Amino acid sequence: MKKIKAVGLFSGGLDSALAIKLVQDQGIEVIALNFVSPFCTCTGKGCSIGDLAKKLKIPIKLMNKGKDYIKIVRNPKHGYGRNVNPCVDCKIYILKKAKEYAKEIGAKFLFTGEVVGQRPMSQHFKTLMLIEEEAGLKGKLVRPLCAGLLPETEAEKKGWIDRGKLLKFRGRNRTPQLDLAKKLKIDGFLCGGSGCRLTDKEYAIKVRDLFKHKKNVVVNDLKLLNVGRHFRIGKDKIIVGRNEYENKVLEQLKGKNVLLEPVDVPGPSVLVQGKEFGIGARILVYYTKAKQATVKIKKKEVKIKQISKKELGKYRVK
Repeated sequence: MKKIKAVGLFSGGLDSALAIKLVQDQGIEVIALNFVSPFCTCTGKGCSIGDLAKKLKIPIKLMNKGKDYIKIVRNPKHGYGRNVNPCVDCKIYILKKAKEYAKEIGAKFLFTGEVVGQRPMSQHFKTLMLIEEEAGLKGKLVRPLCAGLLPETEAEKKGWIDRGKLLKFRGRNRTPQLDLAKKLKIDGFLCGGSGCRLTDKEYAIKVRDLFKHKKNVVVNDLKLLNVGRHFRIGKDKIIVGRNEYENKVLEQLKGKNVLLEPVDVPGPSVLVQGKEFGIGARILVYYTKAKQATVKIKKKEVKIKQISKKELGKYRVK
């Protein structure tokens, strides 16, 4: 008899890992679907979600959140959760994409690791029902960790999955999940908390600044928000690398912008988005801790004095 196939949303966190194991244990073939976001707290740190997928013995499909997602972050229909996190709209977005992928590979149903009452904005009962309806999945989305508290889904009615083996977790207490993980011998899960930078207050300031000053934001603009110290001079933006890794990221993402570098002293790379090369060079010198240094601006080497601390503070994105 051919195995039932299902797609599970896989963040790499504890809940999604548990949900996958519960579905697997019913003899269902699971394909994990992970959405790669420029806002993920794992981005740039060697996120090992692939390792966890191997432990669970499941194939994993990675899907990028693209330009269409940026529009949602800028103007979410259901508003923001903490800071600039469009949690409800984000979940609707990924479920729509997941629905398309499930149809493409012939999966019978979708499931997530959501728990009723765990998230303050996106996981109340009414919101869970709203999300699945707007994603075109009304009555079709299985949530194995709390299914016993929710209406019966199509997959349960048709016998694709046994409702009696699903759970009734509720609320923000993580102890039941941790106990279950220990019982099922699951470890290596990632991304404590939301795993999303958009919930961070300082990061949200940089996102708002970007949206305020740039109309056509692309993914690389968002990736740049993850690194460096950020300064704003009118419409121009200056980003200062804080270490060797960030200097390399600025080099990789500079595009048509200009990267300034110190010549005669150790110091950071500085990305200038615009034409404020003079101020960018003065800021660079400030972070070399030298009063004066030679800076390479395009193909020229120029002797530059550092900016004052007071003037620097005036330009900082805040």
